Amino acid sequence: MSQLTLFSPAKLNLFLHITGRANNGYHHLQSVFTAIDFGDTLSFRTSTSQKLVTLIGADELTDDINDNLIVKAVETLAKRYPAYASSVQIVLEKHIPTGAGLGGGSSNCATTLIAINELWGLRLSADELIKIGASLGADVPFFIFAHFHKTSAIATGIGEILSAIDLPDCGYLVLLPNEHVSTATLFGCDELKRDCPVYSHHALSGANFFGDNALFTNVFTPLVLARSAKVAHAFGYLCDLEHKIGTKARMSGTGSAVFLPIPYKLNDTAINHLIDNAPCPALFARGLY
Repeated sequence: MSQLTLFSPAKLNLFLHITGRANNGYHHLQSVFTAIDFGDTLSFRTSTSQKLVTLIGADELTDDINDNLIVKAVETLAKRYPAYASSVQIVLEKHIPTGAGLGGGSSNCATTLIAINELWGLRLSADELIKIGASLGADVPFFIFAHFHKTSAIATGIGEILSAIDLPDCGYLVLLPNEHVSTATLFGCDELKRDCPVYSHHALSGANFFGDNALFTNVFTPLVLARSAKVAHAFGYLCDLEHKIGTKARMSGTGSAVFLPIPYKLNDTAINHLIDNAPCPALFARGLY
């Protein structure tokens, strides 16, 4: 195989809890991740360049391995499997905004690991790729897991312990405030709740994630709303719709994207009306799996 094009989806966190902190400083979490049909596209082909990675179309990104998870993914596989490594050109068609809590960088990283595994004929299993992905970013394992298992997932540990979960059919009204939220800053906040209970797989499988009385929350939501008027405005718009739609507004990851689950009984005209009246760019997305 000399070329390959893959979709690199965004994700939503249906809830996000911090359950503790390890001795190395990493936070333990519990979340339910779902991949959506909004995302980026990555095209890969082998190259004759002397440079290992040539990245095209990433205007806001760099080829610096320290700044770019796409490049870091290729470099990591090249170092582990030098006998298989060859130059590759990667074209990125970017749609997922950075700093939105949608996992764009992690998704691109996971997609790159999956593609290079194919292009170089490494024949690594999903579990092997997940282990490598976990060394590159906490959200990377989910995207690899979702690609191979075609499912949403419960995540624990630092995000690398994953198990499949079936979710009810649902769409999502996603609002994208033009705001970059620093994950590192939020994790350092003294007021961050770090002692959430850990729920069993059985409890989560029967949980109400979408109803307006859903108990699950995102511990980062109050921190972001207090620090960003743009996110607070967008979130308020969704909260005003909760009673009408019958679902609960929430934030994805550490923000800034916020969303409202939308039952499929709502017709396209009604959905378009919600999008048109949103206070910032908005879209309607469906779960991939």
